[in-house]
Amino acid sequence: MEYGQWMLTARERGNGSTRLDRRHPDGAAWTSGNDVRPLVHGATYFAELLRSVRAQRAGDLLMFTDWRGDPDERLDGPGTEIGTVLAEAAGRGVVVKGLVWRSHLDRFQFSESENRHLGEELEEAGAECLLDMRVRPGGSHHQKLVVLRHPGRPELDVAYVGGIDLCHGRNDDASHVGDPQALPFASAYGRRPPWHDVQLALRGPAVGDVEAGFRERWEDPSPLSRSPLVRLRELVSHEDTAADAIPPQLPDPPACGSHTVQVLRTYPNRLLRGYPFAPDGERSIARGYLKALRRARALVYVEDQYLWSPNVVESFARALRDRPELRMVVVIPAFPEQDGRLTLPMNLVGRITALERLRRAGGERVAVYGLENHAGTPVYVHAKVCVIDDVWAAVGSDNVNLRSWTHDSELSCLVLDESADGRPPADPGGLGDGARRFARDLRLELSCEHVDAGAADAPYGPDELCDPVKAFDAFAACARALDAWHEGGHRGPRPAGRLRTYRPPDMSTPVRTAVMPLYRFLVDPDGRPIGFRKHNVF
Repeated sequence: MEYGQWMLTARERGNGSTRLDRRHPDGAAWTSGNDVRPLVHGATYFAELLRSVRAQRAGDLLMFTDWRGDPDERLDGPGTEIGTVLAEAAGRGVVVKGLVWRSHLDRFQFSESENRHLGEELEEAGAECLLDMRVRPGGSHHQKLVVLRHPGRPELDVAYVGGIDLCHGRNDDASHVGDPQALPFASAYGRRPPWHDVQLALRGPAVGDVEAGFRERWEDPSPLSRSPLVRLRELVSHEDTAADAIPPQLPDPPACGSHTVQVLRTYPNRLLRGYPFAPDGERSIARGYLKALRRARALVYVEDQYLWSPNVVESFARALRDRPELRMVVVIPAFPEQDGRLTLPMNLVGRITALERLRRAGGERVAVYGLENHAGTPVYVHAKVCVIDDVWAAVGSDNVNLRSWTHDSELSCLVLDESADGRPPADPGGLGDGARRFARDLRLELSCEHVDAGAADAPYGPDELCDPVKAFDAFAACARALDAWHEGGHRGPRPAGRLRTYRPPDMSTPVRTAVMPLYRFLVDPDGRPIGFRKHNVF
């Protein structure tokens, strides 16, 4: 396989100031010889993270970034609160460094106080957690990663990258009954909103790339906030806002697998004073998608929290127009996460507009679904996953929307597997690459859950889902059966599967007419003023 046909070269990344590509002796913009495992569901990720952190000892290094952190969120039962687990690690002599978005105000349904409390708890234990507001106006630090290094024990080194925050609401499993420590949420999802999410566990040289990205942010000399009020408060309270040095970066862990990994990011062109490691920003996530979509031939499989921006989905629409045989499956939340007279219509207008563009391009070759658990409660899809032709797979913190591709800080990993899958169809893309084991197994794991492939009455299993066309048809059949069961008053046994055909809540013509000018000229559906889009070309 020619990796440069699917992944970005260093020049194509468009950011010559980052150390990510320069640090590789061979000059490649990716690393080979990695072992990557998808951790589907927060419960799976949290349990492994707990074991990994508790295995660390004095002199080891733990680095993390987060959009929101709740110190009392339990990783795996009482006594495993994330604040407690990280504080105990610091108490054992582990060097703990964290970067958490400072956040907007709580009264706007953000997480200012929670993030501050996590930082305070860790500081008291001897760790260092910085509240980072070095973003563009209206933006956020949205990266979600943990890196664990072990001097003298590189076989234990691991990086966790994906969409799962260390906070309330995320600790759900395949049953999708929700996290007992729930967040305030849209009423459609009930008291314990079911949550679907994905994280990656990376071992091998790619761990060094993820760590290098963390260090770039940590070593940024800019003030953590440019707000005069915040800086005055820090001065009055004698807060220490200067980042202490981290021990020098260890050599990358040795090769241990068959996966090639490329770390991609989004950074905005920050006003007044740019990031030293991305003075003009970085759009490598967007560029990585654009490059891969030009090669798409058979199936684009997407799980995404938003899928809102028409400008972003145009790259998917173009692929559908150019390839009449290309199909696209999208799994998204059935309802936005917030109720509200303004937020709900704004969210729906953005999504409806994006889906209309996709359907104009692909017609019936575009299928969009929501999820529900076996009790009929909608499942909130927070995953950020894309698999193209069972060859190219991306998992990260980024959504398919304008914020993630241009404005917030994001981090994603592209994974290509040297190992061919070996199951038919041998060459779904028609490009000589053939299906690769990691990408296909990831899509199959997600698909099997959505159609209840393990159930006794399931009409579809991995063999049927392996073929992209059969998988597309299987999703449609499962959704039709479940839709009909609901519409028929729940008569008879509930059909296997969790897929529901996505039908956006009804928006009357007057409401949509009233909201569209706001969407087009004042605020985009990602929730920030249009004026902040300057320099957001990707």
